[in-house]
Amino acid sequence: MTSEFEHVPVSVAGKTAVVVGGTSGIGRAIARAFAADGADVVASSRTEERVEETTAELRSLEASSVAVTCDVTDRDSLVALYEATADEFGGVDVLVNSPSAIARRGLLDVTEEEWASVLGVQLTGVVRTCQTFARRMDGGSLVNISSLSSVVTMADLVAYSTAKGAIDAFTRNAAKELAPEIRVNAIRPGYVATPQTADAYAEGSYRYERIRERAPMGRMADPGEIAGAAIYLASDAASYTTGEILTVDGGFAASAFE
Repeated sequence: MTSEFEHVPVSVAGKTAVVVGGTSGIGRAIARAFAADGADVVASSRTEERVEETTAELRSLEASSVAVTCDVTDRDSLVALYEATADEFGGVDVLVNSPSAIARRGLLDVTEEEWASVLGVQLTGVVRTCQTFARRMDGGSLVNISSLSSVVTMADLVAYSTAKGAIDAFTRNAAKELAPEIRVNAIRPGYVATPQTADAYAEGSYRYERIRERAPMGRMADPGEIAGAAIYLASDAASYTTGEILTVDGGFAASAFE
C-alpha cells in the first residue's frame, strides 16, 4: 500500500513567500534559502536600502522578487505588503515573521519605552502581521521565529525573552484557530551568529566560549541552518505539522544544566 504523501519533497519550489524582517540575520538567510530552492520571495523590512539590496540579491539567485518596505507597527503598511505581493504573484503561500528589536537590559534596568518597543515589534507586530495575512491567504503556512530565550533564561534579555515566550503561545493558539486551511508553526533558534549577536558573542569572548562548551555541537549556528527548518515547515512535506515549536539549538537546551 502506498501513500499520496510518500514522496513529498522538502521544498518550497513554486511557492510565493513573504519574509518580514528578511533583510538581515536569520530572516535574510531564510529569504535566500527560499529563493535558491525555487520560490518567489519578497524580503521586507523598514529600511528601503536594505530591501533594495536584498531584492537584488534574491534576483541574482534567479528568484522572482519585488522590493516592498513594511513596518510591523503599521497595519496599513502590512496590507500594502500583502497586496503588492499578491498583485505580482497571484497570492501568498508562506509568511515568515522575523522582525528585529532588542534591548539588552534586565528587569531592574529596562525602561518602559524599551519594553514597549521590543514587544511592539517582536510580539504585537508578529500578531498584527499574521492577522493581516491570514485574513487574505487562501491556505498556506505561517512560520514565526521564536528564540531559545523563551524557555532558557538569558542574561539582560527580559523584554525580548518575554516576547518570544508569548510568540510560542500565540503560535499554538493561531494554529488551532486557523487549521486546517493555514498551518502555523515556529522555529526556536539557539545561539546564532548574526550581525545582531556579533558584539555580544564575538569569537573568543567569555560568552562565546560558554556556548561552545555547553552546546553539544560545539559552536553557534549559522543562519542558514535555521533556514533549513523554515523550508521544512513551509513545505508540503510538513502538511500535518501545525502548532509546533521546532527547536534548532545544537542541543544546548538538552545539556544546559550539566
